[in-house]
Amino acid sequence: MPNNRRRLVGRVVSDKMDKTVVVAIDISKPHPIYRKVVRTTKKIYAHDESNTIPVGTVVRVVESKPLSKTKRWVVESVVEEIGNRVVEPVAEAAQEEIEEIQGDTGTADEGGEES
Repeated sequence: MPNNRRRLVGRVVSDKMDKTVVVAIDISKPHPIYRKVVRTTKKIYAHDESNTIPVGTVVRVVESKPLSKTKRWVVESVVEEIGNRVVEPVAEAAQEEIEEIQGDTGTADEGGEES
């Protein structure tokens, strides 16, 4: 028997509750008369059993039985995680140029004070 539950993809906007995340679902559809694309956002509460999904993660949620007064969805999988951005170290040549610039501004300031 196929699983006919609805599945939606959205971004986690809050993880402050215990085992619950708030997922924002972005919906774009044309206006029925004017045909302009209208964007709406719907926030849903989803169950996160592991309690480890941070804000900003893109997740897939699936419909489920009511888990509480407002929770009707469960996080099925993480589609895209937030990457830890690593800042690359500055090259030695660039570092020397930065030091020279800082040294030039430092001597100019001191000379300005003495005059």
